[in-house]
Amino acid sequence: MAPRFLADTHVVIRWLAEPKKLSHQQNRILEESTRHREPVTISAISLLEIAALEGTRRIRGGAVKILEALSADPLFQVLPMSVEIAIEVAVLGASLRDPADRAIVASARVHRMRLLTSDRRIIESKLVGVVD
Repeated sequence: MAPRFLADTHVVIRWLAEPKKLSHQQNRILEESTRHREPVTISAISLLEIAALEGTRRIRGGAVKILEALSADPLFQVLPMSVEIAIEVAVLGASLRDPADRAIVASARVHRMRLLTSDRRIIESKLVGVVD
């Protein structure tokens, strides 16, 4: 079954570390995906973002645990960076300030997936279909 959803970095962190912070819709989709063994993708850039959050208030002592959980959970599939995604990042230009957000949005657009996100800038940009 082809993935229909791409989870942004903070949704991944919440799902694995603080699931009560997910929206009702995000939680429902992730639970259904788990029940039906339907993969959810994450952008490769999210791995870097999670690692970079180590030692911050957001993931104190937990980045390695989250990365290991991602590696062990077949629900999550890492979507590698590709030339096509990089071109889409270039096309998006400065529409989103954060380069990681642009890569995540570009990944969802190129692969025609809905993005699970709570990021107001991404939601308000209307660059990609979202589940917030």
